[in-house]
Amino acid sequence: MSRDLPKYTVPSLTPEDGARVAAILQERLHALNDLALTLKHVHWNVVGPHFIAVHEMLDPQVDAVRLMVDATAERIATLGVAPVGTPGALVAARTWDDYAIGRASTTEHLGALDAVYVGVITDHRRAAADTEELDTVTNDLLVGHLSELELFHWFVRAHLESSGGALSTAGASTEKGAATAAKSATTSDSAQ
Repeated sequence: MSRDLPKYTVPSLTPEDGARVAAILQERLHALNDLALTLKHVHWNVVGPHFIAVHEMLDPQVDAVRLMVDATAERIATLGVAPVGTPGALVAARTWDDYAIGRASTTEHLGALDAVYVGVITDHRRAAADTEELDTVTNDLLVGHLSELELFHWFVRAHLESSGGALSTAGASTEKGAATAAKSATTSDSAQ
């Protein structure tokens, strides 16, 4: 949290609480900006037999995440704090690695996106819990985001799930590991 308190915040919050909520939201702003860029990167770099389905599935996700970015930044401003949306600030503040998959099959990218969504959703849920008692408006914003993010995650996972319900990325803890697991599952499915 910044040492500088806002000159004002929303009614019923102290400047300290406004600054605390804004700091939580600033972390989510970085994550959402990163997610929008990552989704667009995947959109441009998927190849393979399911290219068009995945390519077209991602644009609405990008658009929705960009709306989340805007709503998050505007909430930060409403709290009396200046939102920071520059690339340098995002890179300096993020606690996760840059997306590491370039041109690759749809299956590999979807495997990696499974891991990306797990990270974003887990941190978004933590932020929602951290704001539940502090600021119901911010909490409502984050819960609304979670509804869409979890839906998009399901869209991704539907491509990675077997007819028996097994997830090809189960147990993978990194994007590259999830991409490899998804690719291996596809390769073994085609061999049968």
